[in-house]
Amino acid sequence: MTISYNGLWKILIDKNLQRKDLKETLKISSSTFAKMGRGEPVSMDVLMRLCEYLNCNIGDIVSFVKDNEA
Repeated sequence: MTISYNGLWKILIDKNLQRKDLKETLKISSSTFAKMGRGEPVSMDVLMRLCEYLNCNIGDIVSFVKDNEA
C-alpha cells in the first residue's frame, strides 16, 4: 500500500494556502513536507495538527492506495 496526501494538497488549493503557511503556523519541518510529497509516512502528531488547523478529518487529507500486484 502507498500513502497518498492528495486530499491535503487539494484542501490547500481550495483554502488558498501554501505549504509555507502551514510550516510557519504549525511548526512543521520542511523534511516532513518532503516526506509527504514522496508519499512516505509522517507522525500522527503532524496529521492531528493539520486536521485541527484545517478543520477536517484525517481521511480528508490522507488515503491509502493499493499497489498493483504483479
